[in-house]
Amino acid sequence: MKKRFRRSHRQPPELDITAFLNLMVILIPFLLITAVFSQTNILEMNLPAQTDDQATPPEPPPLQLEIIIRADQLQVADKPGRILQSFPRVGDSYDYTGVQSLLKQIKGRFPDETTATLLLEPEVRYNDLIEVMDAVRLYEQERDGKTVQVELFPDLAMGDAPELGGK
Repeated sequence: MKKRFRRSHRQPPELDITAFLNLMVILIPFLLITAVFSQTNILEMNLPAQTDDQATPPEPPPLQLEIIIRADQLQVADKPGRILQSFPRVGDSYDYTGVQSLLKQIKGRFPDETTATLLLEPEVRYNDLIEVMDAVRLYEQERDGKTVQVELFPDLAMGDAPELGGK
C-alpha cells in the first residue's frame, strides 16, 4: 500500500496588531508630553583649538589665571606654580566671596581677559566645583537700583590639580 502525502494549502495566519496599535496611540503622546519636562542646562566650555602650524608659537597671554580646587583650600594663581592667594576651607564651604573679590581686582588689571583654568583634585565634590565655577564666571552688582550680573572670567577650562609637593 502506497501512502500519499498531500500538501495542505493552508494560508499563514494573519497577525492581529490592533492591541499593539492601541498601545502606540497611548504611548507616543505620553512620551511627547513628558519629554518637555526633562530639560538639561548646558554650560559651554571653550577648549583651545589645535593648530598644525608650529613654526610661530603664539605669544603667551599676559595672564594665565588658574584656580586650584583642593579638598582643604582654594588657590588662585596667575601663572603655573605662582600662587597669588590661598583661601582655606571653613566648615563645609570655601570662601567664595573672598575669591570673587580677588578676581574682581585681577579683572580690573586685565579687563580684556576672559579665560581661566580650573584645576581640581579627584576628591573635590561636584557641588563645590559648580559653586567655584559660578564664582569665577560672574558676580552680581547693583546698578541704578537693579541687580545685574557682571562677567569676570566666563571662558573656563578644566584639568587636574598639580601635586602639592610638585609645584
